[in-house]
Amino acid sequence: MSKAASTRVALANSTALLPSLAPLLHEWLPRQRWFAGKGQPVTAFSLVSATEILPVDPESAGSSAGNGPGLLHLLVRVHQPSMPASPDDCYQMLLGVRATLPPWLAPALIGHVKGGPLAGLAVYEGLHDPRLAELLLERLRTPGTLGPLRFDRGAAPIPAGLTPRVLDTEQSNSSLVYGNAYILKIFRRVFPGINPDLELPRALSREGCGRVPEPVAWFEATASEPLTLGVLQPFLRGAEDGWQLALRALATGHDFTREARALGRATAEVHTALATALPTPVLRRSQTEHLATGMMERLEAAAHAVPALVPYVPGLRTAFDAVAALGHRGRSWAAQRVHGDLHLGQTLRAADGFWSLIDFEGEPARPLLERRRPQPPVRDIAGMLRSFDYAARSHRPWNAEWAAHCRTAYCDGYAEAAGVDPRSEPELLRAHETDKAVYEVVYEARHRPDWLPVPMAAIQRLAAAVD
Repeated sequence: MSKAASTRVALANSTALLPSLAPLLHEWLPRQRWFAGKGQPVTAFSLVSATEILPVDPESAGSSAGNGPGLLHLLVRVHQPSMPASPDDCYQMLLGVRATLPPWLAPALIGHVKGGPLAGLAVYEGLHDPRLAELLLERLRTPGTLGPLRFDRGAAPIPAGLTPRVLDTEQSNSSLVYGNAYILKIFRRVFPGINPDLELPRALSREGCGRVPEPVAWFEATASEPLTLGVLQPFLRGAEDGWQLALRALATGHDFTREARALGRATAEVHTALATALPTPVLRRSQTEHLATGMMERLEAAAHAVPALVPYVPGLRTAFDAVAALGHRGRSWAAQRVHGDLHLGQTLRAADGFWSLIDFEGEPARPLLERRRPQPPVRDIAGMLRSFDYAARSHRPWNAEWAAHCRTAYCDGYAEAAGVDPRSEPELLRAHETDKAVYEVVYEARHRPDWLPVPMAAIQRLAAAVD
């Protein structure tokens, strides 16, 4: 066995590795945009797996010849007993390791390790190092396994030598763009089971739906159930996201209803393809009551977390009670796989006006099993309707008429392409829009308190709505 190989085995299996990194992670992890447990104390870490994608050689790293980077892949369980819903979340980390950090990598520094197998070395966010980012792409180009990691790809070849860059946008994961040709999404908070952002685009591709970029490669952690760690897809160069387009239309006073109608048609095409590709169960009495109960439970939990919701709880509950009552009287609804977190920021318009839908992960705060569950298509409709309201509320002065026109045009476009008008199920649509607004309140309170008035305005409207 070579020295590098023996070092790899020793480091990956070292019981001192995680304890030596823990002080750095305690400081660094809660500051990350993608960390879900903000504001709650971290009591401990436990190592799920450690893999050296590029070997770290501590014995030679201190020399000038040994100052090349190593890349350490970690899956770490973070213990936060004060978070009853997810006290033991698992996070993916890709840590670069160097003896000294070049000045241009200083912003990526996590810290210097004081003890253990990496003692004296600098640990940093590896995705910001082009050499390490290139190595990830190379692994995806050549399928195979490395310890607990499995790399796979589709039939299309992936070019080598594409220059990587970190996509600096606000998101719950991390993304690398390679040569403006591909985008690699790295899932940070990972769950057992296939991630919908891999599963659904592949299913849509098999149906010939061109509204969603097809995954070209992906990697997973092998266990009793695979953990999806990353997905590589074509990068839609030159496309603009719907959120920025909407804000620009608001700022310039331009109409957006044509785009909203086209988005409705695109959404309907995706829903139709998903209904063809995957099972479409029917929600009968028990499932409908379960759906309404879940919404009520989320409302109660949200009111506990955000006291500003409390005065509106009775009015909001009427939306969920209406759905439960219909289910009790025998009303049923079709369910299918859906996007799960659809809003303007999850859409891209190409220069020729063609709309695509992206990011099928679903709402990251919800359990993976729930995100993969078939649901009524109006869930996605409600998310987009809320997004038009978000855009209008973010503009000063608030343009309520703009939002109303966009909501109408979107539903019109959907009805044209799907043959079913989402407004024909007003109780179900109102319940999902209410559930979405409640989710937004909790999200904004935790992550963007300045935005809290936006969903709270919808809460006031929905709580006062008449059945």
